[in-house]
Amino acid sequence: MSQRQVTIARVYTLEGHDHLNQTLEILQQGKVAGVTVIRGIAGIGSTGELHTSSLLSLSLALPIIIEFHDEPEKIASIITMLKAKLDLKHIVSWPATAHI
Repeated sequence: MSQRQVTIARVYTLEGHDHLNQTLEILQQGKVAGVTVIRGIAGIGSTGELHTSSLLSLSLALPIIIEFHDEPEKIASIITMLKAKLDLKHIVSWPATAHI
C-alpha cells in the first residue's frame, strides 16, 4: 500500500443556495481526486440560527458539506478559485495522508 500527502477541504453552505452545483462544476473541471457531498440534518450557522429538518417544517436551508481532497497545491488553487468565483466564506482545510 502506498501513501501520499493530500489536503482535505470542506465547504459549508446551505441548501437553497446555488453553491452546490457551481462548486461541483469547478471541482469536476479541476479534476479533483475525490469529492463527497454530505447533507446535514441540523446545523447552527454564523448567525446562531438553528437550521433543522422536522416533520412540521421541511426546511430548504439545511446544511450541506462539500468535502474534497487532492494534492496540496491543487486544493490551494481550487480554494482560491471557489472564493473568487462564488464568494464562499466557510471553507476549512487540513493536511492528511491518503493510503492508496
